[in-house]
Amino acid sequence: MMQSALLIVAAVLGAVVGSFLNVVILRLPKEGESIVFPASRCPHCLHPLAWYENIPLLSFLALRGRCRSCKAAISWQYPLVELAMAVLSVLVANRFGLAVESLLYFLFCAALLVIIFIDIHHQIIPDQISLPGIVIGFIGSFFVHTVSWQQSGLGILLGGGLLYAIAYGYYALTGRDGMGGGDIKLLAMIGAFLGWQSLLYVVFASSLVGSVAGVAAMFKQKKGGLTRIPFGPFLALAALSYLFLLEQINLLWRLYLTYTGLQ
Repeated sequence: MMQSALLIVAAVLGAVVGSFLNVVILRLPKEGESIVFPASRCPHCLHPLAWYENIPLLSFLALRGRCRSCKAAISWQYPLVELAMAVLSVLVANRFGLAVESLLYFLFCAALLVIIFIDIHHQIIPDQISLPGIVIGFIGSFFVHTVSWQQSGLGILLGGGLLYAIAYGYYALTGRDGMGGGDIKLLAMIGAFLGWQSLLYVVFASSLVGSVAGVAAMFKQKKGGLTRIPFGPFLALAALSYLFLLEQINLLWRLYLTYTGLQ
C-alpha cells in the first residue's frame, strides 16, 4: 500500500512538474523572456489560462486539444511532456524510494527532458540547464550511494574531455563542426550525475542510435554529409536508459562476452 501510494504521488508530482517544464521548453530559448512571469497562456492568442485549463493531461483531454479562447490546436508536445515526466518520476520513485537519490535523479530527468525538446526544436542545449546541472550532480554525489564524488568529478572531466576530443578530431578531418559545445557540456553533466563509468555506454549507445537516425535524415533531407541532426536527445536518452536499465545492460554485456569467448 505504501509503495502504491508513493508511486501515485510520484506520478501526480511528475505531471505537475511536466506542465512547468513545458513553459521552460517554450520560453527558455527566447532571450529575455521569464519562465515564471507571466502565468501560463495560449501561445497563439496569449489568453491567460484559468486553473482548470492548466491541469496536467486532463485539461488537454477536456479541451479536446484546442484553446478555449481562440480554438487554435494545442500541440501534442504539452501532454507528451507531462506524461513523460510522470512516467520518469514513477521510475525514479520505484527504484530509489524515499531517499535523497530520488530527489537528485528527479531533477536529472527533468533537466534531460527539457534538453531533449529544446534541442529538437532549436538545436541548442541551454547553458542555463547543463552548467547548473554539472554543479548539482557533483554536489549531490556527496549525499547519495549510487555515485561517489570521485566518480562524479572524473565523470565531469572525462565527459567534457571525451566529446571535445571527438569534436576536435572531426573538425580536423573534415573542416566542419560536427558537434556543438552544448553536447560537450551535456555529457559532462551526465558524467556528474552517473559517474565516469557510465560514459562509455552513453557515448556508444547515443552514437549507434544517432547514426541510424542520421542515415534516415540523410535520405529524407537529401543533403548528404551536410545533414545535421541534434545529438543531445540521443545522449539524454542513453543516459536515461543507463539510469533505469543498468542491470539489463550489464547482463547483455556479460552475455556478449560469454558468446564471443572473451570471458
